[in-house]
Amino acid sequence: MSTFNLKVGAAVGALVLAAILVPTFERPPVVSVQNGFRGTGMVQVVNPRLRAPIIAANQVPEAPEAADNDGDRASTIYQNVQLLGDLSNAQFLRIMQAMTEWVVPQEVRDAGNGCAYCHNVENMASDEVYTKVVSRRMLQMVRTINNHPHVGQTGVTCYTCHRGRPVPAEVWSTPMLPTHGLQAQTGQNRVSPAAGSSSMPVDPYSPYLLGDQNIRVISQTSLPRYNTTSIQQTEGTYALMMHMSSSLGANCTFCHNSRSFANWDGSPPQRATAWHGIRMVREVNTSYIVPLTPLWAAHPNGPPEAGPRVARLGPTGDALKVNCATCHRGLNRPLNGAPMLQDYPELRAISGGPARSAALVPQ
Repeated sequence: MSTFNLKVGAAVGALVLAAILVPTFERPPVVSVQNGFRGTGMVQVVNPRLRAPIIAANQVPEAPEAADNDGDRASTIYQNVQLLGDLSNAQFLRIMQAMTEWVVPQEVRDAGNGCAYCHNVENMASDEVYTKVVSRRMLQMVRTINNHPHVGQTGVTCYTCHRGRPVPAEVWSTPMLPTHGLQAQTGQNRVSPAAGSSSMPVDPYSPYLLGDQNIRVISQTSLPRYNTTSIQQTEGTYALMMHMSSSLGANCTFCHNSRSFANWDGSPPQRATAWHGIRMVREVNTSYIVPLTPLWAAHPNGPPEAGPRVARLGPTGDALKVNCATCHRGLNRPLNGAPMLQDYPELRAISGGPARSAALVPQ
């Protein structure tokens, strides 16, 4: 073999090796952090270089000055105030202003039309603008979340998910799957963004975050013949776990003891929080998001003449639903654990009100 051929072969080999190493290895530094007591605690592996921009992107805007609770109630000043009627006028106007900044597009706010995004400004009591009906149901959803054990005392506001956008950046819908060819209709054999670009199922959300399919697939015995879980169920579970890991910026050992992933007795306490979180997301999707689908179907791109068109439905016509990433955005505690509800006590005063949904057409 000539020298030239050897050089060409070495160059090709170097390119192949670089193509394998560059996208598959993480550049240092990598830091190991122990959570829990020595001997029983688990270790988290983080890269400060990658974590710094995530933390910077999850800062909370400064809250406006607190409002007085004195004076007449909003329900006696304004008409058709169904959920926030117990607030004072100052508190009511403060939370309306905050909701506008949290949800309405920047272009609409800059044009001075923030209130018109949800209201007929000629008749603020009217429900004819569909986004007012949606907002009312979302307030009821916030009330449910802030009383859920997954959230604890930290609480959430509209900003936790929306962050100045009418539709949160991290949502999901049912994918449109191929009906023929080598790509199976189960969603396998294709790249799954939800599962770390693996070939796991492309939709790990519908069975577990909309439905209540059993997540536990690990055998409880040493003999596999007693485990009736299918390979498809196992792959679906692992795809969901990969989504949760990336959404929280955490390793498997954040919630599991690597000695036995199935054993609850030895698991870190975060596993119980995650258990509640899965059930909270199911309730949000099934009780609050999906029932509003007819309203979004009637307005698939948002209110008319209200800034850039933003899709409200997925490619198969279903509503855009929430998952772990909708709030967490790469951190195990959304917005770096900022106590959002502390700065907005008005959201503690949301009354139950009637269950508004698409069945109640705006009047």
